[in-house]
Amino acid sequence: MFHHLTRVMPAEVIPVQDAVGRVTAVPTPAPHNLPTFRRSTMDGYAVRAADTYGASESLPAFLQVIGEVPMGKPASITLGIGQAALVHTGGMIPETADAVVQIEHTQTISQSQLIIHNSQLFPYEIEVFRAVAIGQNVLQIGEDVHQGSEILPAGHWLRPQDLGGLLALGITEIAVTRRPRVGILATGDEVVPPQQSAGPGQIRDINSYTVGGQVQQAGGIPIYGGIIPDNFAALLAAAEHMLAAADMLVMSAGSSVSVRDMTVEVMNGLGQPGVLLHGVATRPGKPTIVGVVDGKPVIGLPGNPVSAMIQFDMFGTPAIYRLQGIQMAPRRGLVWAQLTQNIASESGREDYIPARLTDGEVGMLATPVFGKSNLIYTLVNADGLIKVPLNKGGLLAGEWVEVRLF
Repeated sequence: MFHHLTRVMPAEVIPVQDAVGRVTAVPTPAPHNLPTFRRSTMDGYAVRAADTYGASESLPAFLQVIGEVPMGKPASITLGIGQAALVHTGGMIPETADAVVQIEHTQTISQSQLIIHNSQLFPYEIEVFRAVAIGQNVLQIGEDVHQGSEILPAGHWLRPQDLGGLLALGITEIAVTRRPRVGILATGDEVVPPQQSAGPGQIRDINSYTVGGQVQQAGGIPIYGGIIPDNFAALLAAAEHMLAAADMLVMSAGSSVSVRDMTVEVMNGLGQPGVLLHGVATRPGKPTIVGVVDGKPVIGLPGNPVSAMIQFDMFGTPAIYRLQGIQMAPRRGLVWAQLTQNIASESGREDYIPARLTDGEVGMLATPVFGKSNLIYTLVNADGLIKVPLNKGGLLAGEWVEVRLF
């Protein structure tokens, strides 16, 4: 079927805040670096790393704090040898600083000069008990994403973290594919609407609405065409009308052989190439019928509701994804995958590490996406989270790990 599905929905531009669950129509480049300036990841002191080398609890480094970098303001302070500036998480780093010492690793010497945060007296001295390396506790320009790089490809299913990544770059509108309209017809003389009492020999139509829910989950818009009697002319007319108004057609094909054969005839009468598959080697759902008419997928589902849902998940959901430009269906739920590299952790805490998933020789492979906790694109570039259990001091490459999918 997919060989015949070359049609993709046209694009429309919508606000980013409304785009969860939609699919990108074109690649999206980064208009600028993120971050656009060097930022502190900690409350502490911006320093020249070399001034802290050799510092320890028993032999601290002594630095003079000459000022504070206000949040949301440029860092205009110039540091000399042995000097530091008070900075806060997310604040800009002075040009002459190359690292940040956590405030927990320092102690103020001139206690009398420490009044309150907004009225500190400068300069004052601090002891630094732990050395820092160049770049430590600092987000560098472009560390999250570089200007001009492709942040989202075409055919990408948009998730909440993707919206955050777009808005962080000032992108407030996004081109997405139009949601496919899926016509749904129920067939059968014995089928009645759900709101109607079912008499002897009658059943309520539930397939239309379970399949409609699956259509919505896959990003489509269900169009309910009602219940069609077991009559070839009536079914053909309803199918032609529905297919003209929709991008895809689903018919609940009934239980008897004669009704299924009628569905095949109707599908072949709608256009070319018609029926591609009549019956599948699965249980439940063997009587499923799959076809394409003038580039639009057409599916005949068994009347059994369990079979209908299972087979729609196998054929209908991927078809809706293809109509939106998605080549590989989004991953769902929890999966077990083989870890490709070691993950360090500390016993006594439960860690969740972003990971990309790929296909391996014996199953899924999970590759950790390492990054600081305030870099949104560590999540944008991941498929899910690896859970490191509370009582484990890390995970080793080759282990099978649980990945919680986005």
